[in-house]
Amino acid sequence: MQSNQHIQHYSFWVRLATSLALIIAGSMILVKMWAWYQTDSATMLASLSDSIFDVAASVINFFVIRYALMPADDDHRFGHGKAESLAGLAQAAFILGSALLLIFHSLERIKNPHPVSRPELAIYATLFSVVVTLLLVIVQRIAIKKTQSVALKADSMHYQSDLLMNLAVLVAIGMTMTGYSSVDGWFAIGIALYLVWGAREIAMESAAALMDKELPSEFTLQIEQIVKQHPLVYGVHDIRTRQSGATKFVQFHLELNDNMSLFDAHRVSDKVEADIVAAVPEADVLIHQDPISVVNKG
Repeated sequence: MQSNQHIQHYSFWVRLATSLALIIAGSMILVKMWAWYQTDSATMLASLSDSIFDVAASVINFFVIRYALMPADDDHRFGHGKAESLAGLAQAAFILGSALLLIFHSLERIKNPHPVSRPELAIYATLFSVVVTLLLVIVQRIAIKKTQSVALKADSMHYQSDLLMNLAVLVAIGMTMTGYSSVDGWFAIGIALYLVWGAREIAMESAAALMDKELPSEFTLQIEQIVKQHPLVYGVHDIRTRQSGATKFVQFHLELNDNMSLFDAHRVSDKVEADIVAAVPEADVLIHQDPISVVNKG
């Protein structure tokens, strides 16, 4: 079983990151909406659209992660962790939708280009977005390092793309100030295509978690090494792993002496489980004991 300390640690960081994302995305919407109204820039509209979908995604994360943190119950014996992966898929859909809308709008702007009004306001709004987004990404990276949350990874992925997008907005606004009006629309399309790529990455990672993809081979090797350190264990086989929210599920067959009593086999299994949880606090371990002679016959 997972340690309560790990669950509290996980809960603190994911709640902090999702709350901060909601606050920052909301503030960027207000600033960018004002800047777009003043400038009528397609690139600024692209940036505003992305921030609106950021808020939608962050709202989903805010509530879904809190649901995912709920303890297991009679209807969800393995917990609610996969809600995080569902949130990741929802984010991917939001990002894809915003990208398609941007492309349609940008094509019209390329066909009928016109100068951007008061471009300096767009620059100020974008610089504000760069600073607050950078702050959020730093907090998210710390939270991801401490939790390995799928939903936070998805959220952080598109906020990292926001940083690149905002830098592209600065370049686009700068070029429109020098007379290249059509560049505004082309940059918006480039941003949209980048968002499509990000949505693909988020969807693939979320789908992998929902499909119970095996955890990296390095993790399996770590489990095997911990198990084999016990002096009464002959070996281990059929190690299976998957992740759901904060929990890493681990199950395997433990190879023990034929003449070991059920009590002793249970005691050895408990010790092995405790060693694994000590090394991987987020692990939920299920062990099946096998007599070594049965294993050899197989």
